[in-house]
Amino acid sequence: MSHHPSPKEKLSKQLFKIKDLSLILQESHDPDKRLKRALGAWDLILLGIGAIIGAGIFTVVGTAAAGDLVRPGAGPSIILSFGLTAVACGFAALCYSEFAAMVPISGSAYTYSYATFGELVAWIIGWDLMLEYSVANIAVAISWSGYFTEFIRGFGIHLPPWATIDFRSAFHGFEKASTLLTQGIPFEQLNPALQKAWFAIHDAPHLFGIPLICNLPAFIIVALITVLLVIGIKESARFTSVMVAIKLLVLAFFVVVGLFYVKPEHWTPFAPNGFAGIKTGAAIVFFAYIGFDAVSTVAEEAKNPKRDIPIGILGSLAICTVIYIIVAAVFTGIIPFPVLKETLSTQKAEALAFAMKYIHLDWATAIVAMGALVAQTAVLIVMQLGQSRVFFSMSRDGLLPPVFSKVHHKFRTPYVTTIVTGLIVALVASFTNIDEMVDLTNVGTLFAFVLVCFGIIILRVKEPLKHRSFKVPLSPLIPLLGVASCIFLMTGLPSITWMRFVIWLLIGFGVYFTYGIKHSLLHKK
Repeated sequence: MSHHPSPKEKLSKQLFKIKDLSLILQESHDPDKRLKRALGAWDLILLGIGAIIGAGIFTVVGTAAAGDLVRPGAGPSIILSFGLTAVACGFAALCYSEFAAMVPISGSAYTYSYATFGELVAWIIGWDLMLEYSVANIAVAISWSGYFTEFIRGFGIHLPPWATIDFRSAFHGFEKASTLLTQGIPFEQLNPALQKAWFAIHDAPHLFGIPLICNLPAFIIVALITVLLVIGIKESARFTSVMVAIKLLVLAFFVVVGLFYVKPEHWTPFAPNGFAGIKTGAAIVFFAYIGFDAVSTVAEEAKNPKRDIPIGILGSLAICTVIYIIVAAVFTGIIPFPVLKETLSTQKAEALAFAMKYIHLDWATAIVAMGALVAQTAVLIVMQLGQSRVFFSMSRDGLLPPVFSKVHHKFRTPYVTTIVTGLIVALVASFTNIDEMVDLTNVGTLFAFVLVCFGIIILRVKEPLKHRSFKVPLSPLIPLLGVASCIFLMTGLPSITWMRFVIWLLIGFGVYFTYGIKHSLLHKK
């Protein structure tokens, strides 16, 4: 008597149905949904450096070294924090390299999960990657706006406060400023942030009695990058290469100038908060490493992905690690830990610029600020490129509407998903603030890294004869170390971040069970 599967068994089979690797590769040859292969190994290395070196080294190095209200700072031992994070990322990078060489398809961890864990986990990863790419880009766009506003101020150009701030920050700042003013505190004694919020509300144009407040520079930079990405991947890579060269020169400038002001006594005590500070610093500076996996999202646009993708991922990670450690050593050698610990959070957010201010080199501060602008522009490009490719792959599988997998007839780029991604990031960056963005991005990315490392172990068992042009050495030891190190870094993040992460995943489940599960092409086939 034949067994008829129950509805529960049918659902379970669909949720964990695995997409065969040969099918994934076959679908990429569809002429209507095929991307242009235009990137070589050096393009991919520069793309990786462009994604990695950005807001992280120019901003979070200050918070990681000094600490914040709830977490101890690493002090000079931030050098070890960078090394600890580099090891964890190195394990994950090896796993990404094996996957990307074996499955040279857009989609990164989403595509790899589909081939190992099944559709439900693949969806979770795709949804989770939005935290790495889109949410991170929102934070970077807001930070870019702040640097841009300060940079043009040096040329006597002053944008109105209502055009450079989000509504929530303006409203709360205005309320606090008004309270202090009623208590008799002179306006001149208010801190600059409260003064800016007060002017933003007071001077903003109104519509139906509501002040029109938005972060205009953040919106404009994302819009311009969206146009660039629609035009073409090669053009975007060339533009990124130029910016990578500029920001590496600026970091070299910081190191060379800073060396003359380094005092070895500032490195003592080396670890003022012990291993707790080093661990916290590692969890924070992880944000500075996010981006190397973005190289894997353009695997379908690489000329020789089986060789070039591993080179791009591992090469960019190695180069950036060396740069980070040198910059961190100079930074902590310039500013003593007690001074850095007492610094205002806004100054820590512009860490390298603050270091130049500390040694009274205003001209050098301007150069570093320019480098931060260039670095963050490059990050915006690569991260937005990565997000659009993940959406493209999810749409090609039917988990998102088919319009997201449309390819431009002339530029051969996924223009619809690029435009939609750009519009979402631009709008959200215009009206929100940067609070908690870094931690939320970190937990989402680390979660994706954990699943990629697990995926290598699973696929080695399920597909032992599959050709691998690049293999993770000492498997399963290296993948397991990758899992353990990423979970270790996740434990260094605050509990509120975990709560937000869980809420985000629950929203993703809702979208999948109302749309994705019904339109999955794998299920239909």
